[in-house]
Amino acid sequence: MTRQIALKFPEELAAALDDLVTRGLYRNRSQAVRVAVEALVRRSESERIDAAFVDGFARHPDRPEEIADATRLGIEAIEDEPWERWW
Repeated sequence: MTRQIALKFPEELAAALDDLVTRGLYRNRSQAVRVAVEALVRRSESERIDAAFVDGFARHPDRPEEIADATRLGIEAIEDEPWERWW
């Protein structure tokens, strides 16, 4: 299901939108606006998730022993890698 939404743009922005359609980047104005709004929504959701991670790590920071374990495991993984296979 779709919903029609009326929008008003400044003349310069409407002309730029029409140019995108004229150049064949989008089938019509609606598609161009829909793609832009979808990108805006994705970016907003990504920023919300990032902020939640920052908040979570601020409230529950890694303990020194967790950092030491992660460092050790990373070094072991690098040492265990069969590097000769890549050359």
